[in-house]
Amino acid sequence: MRLLVETTRLVGDALRAVFGARLHVTPVTAQLRADDLLAMAMERAGLTTPPIAPIEATAALAMLLLEDYGILTVHFAGMPPGTSSLLVKFIPPETLERFGGAAALAKAVDSSVGRLAALLRDPSALRSLLLGDTAIPKPPAGNE
Repeated sequence: MRLLVETTRLVGDALRAVFGARLHVTPVTAQLRADDLLAMAMERAGLTTPPIAPIEATAALAMLLLEDYGILTVHFAGMPPGTSSLLVKFIPPETLERFGGAAALAKAVDSSVGRLAALLRDPSALRSLLLGDTAIPKPPAGNE
């Protein structure tokens, strides 16, 4: 268990180097809170009005990390984290090594936040990411 906590701390340090004070750390986790994730993506997109809810930003980021890097977060492990934060915890050292280290993982998260920012400007692409191709289209105005 101590080894898992140590690798989580290493990832937390690398994430802090990228995200600064927006990274929240506990003794066993590193977290990017949903409000902060959405704010960062909006800043990068140049938006002032949020097009989605903070928890949707976390879901979208988790999906991007899975699609682009094969990073399986707690959100997709069948264990709801009980939080809207992107939660990083108990990373096996061999998994981190295969990924290329803590700095590579932090870079992947940062890149995915950038992709999220781009998606905030494209509601249909964001809807497809979150709901898949089976998303039910909105009815035309006046036909509710």
